[in-house]
Amino acid sequence: MTLPKTLALTAGVALLAGCSASIDDYHDTRPTFSLKNYFDGEITAWGIVQDYSGQLTRRFCVDIVATWQGNEGQLHESFFFNDGSRQTRIWEVNVAQDQTVTGTAGDVVGQASGSSQGSAFNWQYTLTVPIDGTEYDFAIDDWMYALDDKRMMNRSYMKKFGVTVAEFSIFFDKSARIPSCESQM
Repeated sequence: MTLPKTLALTAGVALLAGCSASIDDYHDTRPTFSLKNYFDGEITAWGIVQDYSGQLTRRFCVDIVATWQGNEGQLHESFFFNDGSRQTRIWEVNVAQDQTVTGTAGDVVGQASGSSQGSAFNWQYTLTVPIDGTEYDFAIDDWMYALDDKRMMNRSYMKKFGVTVAEFSIFFDKSARIPSCESQM
């Protein structure tokens, strides 16, 4: 490759690496998403995990029970994976007056933070994941998109050293009470 082509390719990659979605990009989108309003009561969701190459590595179902006392909420998530494993995560969240959200969970390092604009919510945190007996910390960039008042899509990007190593796609539905995940997996 010639020097001009190499410089052009390098500049293009640098520009793409600097581009990322901003929550402000969703300011005028509808329907309006509210974490507190959506995550209230019982919700079932289904998801997939894809590795860095896009290959499907796991499927899962999650039952969520969300409760609120004012602006303080708890999201109790029970995950059921297709390999038979299970996981529980309990989020303690707070929605501030300006609608920014903070939260903690047992496998989250420090505090998660997020905010919403229009139909989108962006949530960022560091998650500790056990792999083959060793724990690793990954940066999570979590995007939720309201489809209507009952359904939502979630795309999450798991990164290590700035490189996406896995992606999660999750469909949430609270339109009707669906049998528990345990009976589905």
